[in-house]
Amino acid sequence: MLDGKGKDSRYPLSFHCTPEEGLLNDPNGLIEYQGAYHLFYQWNSKDCTHDYKSWGHVVSQDMVHWKRLPAALIPSESYDKDGIYSGSAIEKDGKLYLFYTGNVINPDESRSSFQCWAVSENGVDFKKLGPLFEHPQGYTRHVRDPKVWFDKKTHQWRLVLGAQTLAEQGTILCYSSTDFKQWQFDGELFDPSEMDKISQRGYMWECPDLFQVDGQDLLLYSPQGLTPEREQYQNIYQTVYLPLTKEWQIVSEHGLTEMDWGFEFYAPQTFETTDGRRILYGWMGVMPPEKEQAQPTVAEKWVHCLTIPREVNFHEGRLCQKPVRELQQLRGEQSSFELMEDWESPLAEFGSEICLIFDSPVKEFQFEVTTGFSLKFDAQTARLVLSRINWEDGKKESRCYHLTEPLREIQLMIDGSAVEIFVNHGVAVASARFFASAKPQLKYNGKNQGRGVHFSLRDCR
Repeated sequence: MLDGKGKDSRYPLSFHCTPEEGLLNDPNGLIEYQGAYHLFYQWNSKDCTHDYKSWGHVVSQDMVHWKRLPAALIPSESYDKDGIYSGSAIEKDGKLYLFYTGNVINPDESRSSFQCWAVSENGVDFKKLGPLFEHPQGYTRHVRDPKVWFDKKTHQWRLVLGAQTLAEQGTILCYSSTDFKQWQFDGELFDPSEMDKISQRGYMWECPDLFQVDGQDLLLYSPQGLTPEREQYQNIYQTVYLPLTKEWQIVSEHGLTEMDWGFEFYAPQTFETTDGRRILYGWMGVMPPEKEQAQPTVAEKWVHCLTIPREVNFHEGRLCQKPVRELQQLRGEQSSFELMEDWESPLAEFGSEICLIFDSPVKEFQFEVTTGFSLKFDAQTARLVLSRINWEDGKKESRCYHLTEPLREIQLMIDGSAVEIFVNHGVAVASARFFASAKPQLKYNGKNQGRGVHFSLRDCR
């Protein structure tokens, strides 16, 4: 957005949502309301730490050009005095309602959580309405992140929460309401037999999102405490999805699938546009605390960004993500040619969209965005490998994805220090940050020159 602390940064982001200053994390309250897109996000305006949270607020007519509004919710009441945590938004009777978790630190240093709501008649000024219901029995204080929607099948309002059982296992809690005021606790989303279908449970589930797209019911959530499995679950925390039946039972042959195989992706939330698309934003920031505080922008007194908006579809049993079509407004001058030999070029000052289209089977290649940050492919192992130099310790680190189909197309959205990679029209997606010490150079090295590798490069402003 090129304002606030980020405007004069050594690592400016031009089309990703950043904080004006301080720390940004989870996207919240995504909604199209009164002809505009509203995007809220977790925001510590005071420091680059997770100690103080409010809801930052930006609004747009096209998901490209954004205007900042005053913070929508700030800690002020007995039930949210130590932080406004994640949640969602609903329009009802022309009013905009926000649902969130209030964080409270008690005198003995223990914590309490309250599920709360607020209302606005203009989408700018919000009145807090207090807690929705009592804390459920049988769960730790780690109950949070309400996602609310109207269920047309049952003609009820539905609410799901991420939670932790007293046995310190992750789960999702369900509530329903017929009048939008009194909420009934309906128990956990999955019974023990359904939970047995999940390969790993973890100790906490955050940011649940339950919706239907292309006729398929899907659950997105962010579990904590998963053990790495081959290429999956390599980051400190993950985000996964589960296809569900119409009765919200797990389609067992699918199992857990990680949504993004890059380094930085967590706590996504989706919303439906008036034209029927399902749009997703995620947080490009989840990482160990030491690595977070070593990010170069912390010295500039700001840190983290959200992903670009992505349209979500479900095709041939897989969740697919691709940049929303509105981002095509960013496209500037384009260069297109067939790669016949190794190639390199300076990276655009602000942003670039790069597409590689393979007309014939590709053997192997390496595409380098800047020194130490590269994407490699080897047809023999059918693996894509994303590598970078860790800015904390200077060591190389990698993330991998195993392709189960021919590599046909790669799209990279590069914006300053943020890269989002979409493979085969969004079947596989990777998000990552990098911080180049010198002006970045694009480099391509391949073993299939002259065999139909079409390359296009567009400046993005």
